[in-house]
Formats: sequence, C-alpha cells, structure tokens
Amino acid sequence: MTDKTDHPRKHEHITRDLGRLTVCAAGAAIGIGLALWAVDMPSSPFLLASLGGSAVFLFGLTRAAAAQPRALFGGHLGGALIGVLCFQWFGDALWVYVLAVALTLIYMLITKTVHPPAGANPLIMVHDHAGLIAIWQPVGLGILILALVAVVWSRLVPGIVHYPTKWLDKSPPFMFWGGWNE
Repeated sequence: MTDKTDHPRKHEHITRDLGRLTVCAAGAAIGIGLALWAVDMPSSPFLLASLGGSAVFLFGLTRAAAAQPRALFGGHLGGALIGVLCFQWFGDALWVYVLAVALTLIYMLITKTVHPPAGANPLIMVHDHAGLIAIWQPVGLGILILALVAVVWSRLVPGIVHYPTKWLDKSPPFMFWGGWNE
C-alpha cells in the first residue's frame, strides 16, 4: 500500500522545483541575451560561446567556487589572453591550439581561477585570430554584463542566495590537480 500523505508533499516539491528551474532559466536567458546584445553578437558569435557555459554556472550553480567572480573573471580573461598571445606569437596551427589550452589549464590551476567554460576561450581566440582588444570586447564586457545580471537577478527573486556568495573563493578551493592518488 502507498502512503497517501506523501503524495501531496511530492507534488509540492515538483511544483517548487519546476518554479526554481524556471527562475534559473529566465535569469540565464536574460543574462546571456543582454551580453550577446551588448557586444554585438552578429559580429562575433563564436567569441561568446563560452558565455553560455558561464550562464549555467552563475544561474544554476550559483554557490560553486567556479561561479564566483575570482574564477569567472580570472578564468575568462586569463584564458582569452593566453589564446590571443599564442596566436600572435605562433600563428594558427593545431599545435598552437593545443599549447593555448594546456597553458590555460596550468594558469587556472596555479591561480585557482578554474572556470570550466573559460577553457574554451584560448581555442576561440586562436580560431578567430583575435587581437588584444578581444579581451575587453567581447570577452570582458560579456562576462561583466553576465555577472551584473546575476547580482541583480539574485536580489530581485525572493529566496535565492545572493550572487556572489564569496567574491574571492578559490576554484578549486584546495590544491587538487587531476586524478592523482595522494
């Protein structure tokens, strides 16, 4: 026999969860929409691909260390800079893409600014033959807008933890590189 007292609570949880998912999705949609609009998306859509992943972190995984400003800005700006410099110094070849991603991984782990979506930035910068200005526009401006929307959105919707939860949270919070057994 099933316990009929659990059924109404289950329905309440489903309704609550659907509401929360809708709020998260709406915040992400507004944030990415404004970022794409502000940086003139038609002229550089590929340059903003990594922002989609960042929207997932900011609005879906708000408390994660990788979503906090240190990782968001440090990961995106550092990865973009590494990609630009690799292209500027070495050109456009397969090994340059590989080097740019490897250097970005090293940079993010050492500085504890791991933001997984930003791992795409070096590839994007090399592929687009980007110059230094791309670090500000579209990358810097795009993440700034996305972060500002997350800050405002998290304060407009009742019951949501305010973003950022910790400005300088290290990502990862401890020294953990890869899958080494200690």
